Amino acid sequence: MSAIKLVPRWSQDRGNADHGWLKTFHTFSFATYQERDHQQFGSLRVINEDRVAPRTGFGTHSHKEFEIFSYVVSGELEHQDSMGNIEILKRGDLQLTSAGTGISHSEKAHGDKTVHFLQIWSLPSTSRLTPKYFTRHFSDEEKKDQWVRIVAPVDAERVSADREGSGPVPVQSPLTLFATLLGPGKTLERALEGKKGYIHVIQTTGYNSAKAEGASVKVKGKGSHENLQLREGDGGYIFVGKQGDELVVENNGDRVAEVLVFDLD
Repeated sequence: MSAIKLVPRWSQDRGNADHGWLKTFHTFSFATYQERDHQQFGSLRVINEDRVAPRTGFGTHSHKEFEIFSYVVSGELEHQDSMGNIEILKRGDLQLTSAGTGISHSEKAHGDKTVHFLQIWSLPSTSRLTPKYFTRHFSDEEKKDQWVRIVAPVDAERVSADREGSGPVPVQSPLTLFATLLGPGKTLERALEGKKGYIHVIQTTGYNSAKAEGASVKVKGKGSHENLQLREGDGGYIFVGKQGDELVVENNGDRVAEVLVFDLD
């Protein structure tokens, strides 16, 4: 029987702000939202679920000593940075900025549609690294009813350090990220190699600051009778009993669920 323990992080309990041009949720403390029980989890420091109105966005600002990646759900995201990178990111695109000793960048909605994306930060294992930039694309077909490894440690197996290429984005943190588009009635298992993890169900059917609705998944450790029911925007802390314990995710709803699972040291 699995020794995995799950602690819910309900969508409506996340930090939430509507700035007009930006509608955002914060899983962990961020900006004016400060919650001592939700500061970080392992190397995972930020999961912000952002919706940015057309032709608006985050102006040029600076970062250092963070791994910053953007997972585009819908719309188009325009990225520019001090390394000379200019890129329009679309659904399925994943962009990682390894800030290292310091970079400046801007992120704005491109075109006439709102962009919905997850902004995720992790803490690097090594400080004072040279800033780098990476992009990858993972299609809906690739993620359909299977786990796709989209982020992995830079020294992990089958991880390329190419700026663009195939396979997971290389991150300077003990963090592996899996994504799936799980159809109704489908079940996936995921062995976790780290000491902890985090699961997040993306809020794909629309902005909702109240109790979570939409897609529905049941999560448990393999062999366990205890489970956690999550809907769009909900998440959960995962405490792993022993290396290799398996997480079971079942879509028991009526629509596709877009799910992320972080495997953390």
